[in-house]
Amino acid sequence: MLFVSETAKKKIAEIISTENKEGYFVRVTVNGGGCSGLSYKMDFDNKLNADDQEFEDKGVKLVTDLRSFLYVCNTTLDFSDGLNGKGFEFINPNATRTCACGESFAV
Repeated sequence: MLFVSETAKKKIAEIISTENKEGYFVRVTVNGGGCSGLSYKMDFDNKLNADDQEFEDKGVKLVTDLRSFLYVCNTTLDFSDGLNGKGFEFINPNATRTCACGESFAV
């Protein structure tokens, strides 16, 4: 399962509304790279692939491919703004190490 925080839910709804992305969902993928070995990628998409895993939390549809799901199972997508805000961030209980910027991780 993938989860979304209330603050991320509000920001996603705002982006979908202002960027005219009705019918789109949040796609989360994991790629090799970054300081810690793996990095997150988040996009808005409207096309499903054969190996996609689909989840819905708080009315937000989250999709990831099967390989990425192995790294992000039980992860929460959060959003932080303000003076020290980072934007979207992943709270991943599977990560054994993250880099200082929070953009990459290791399991």
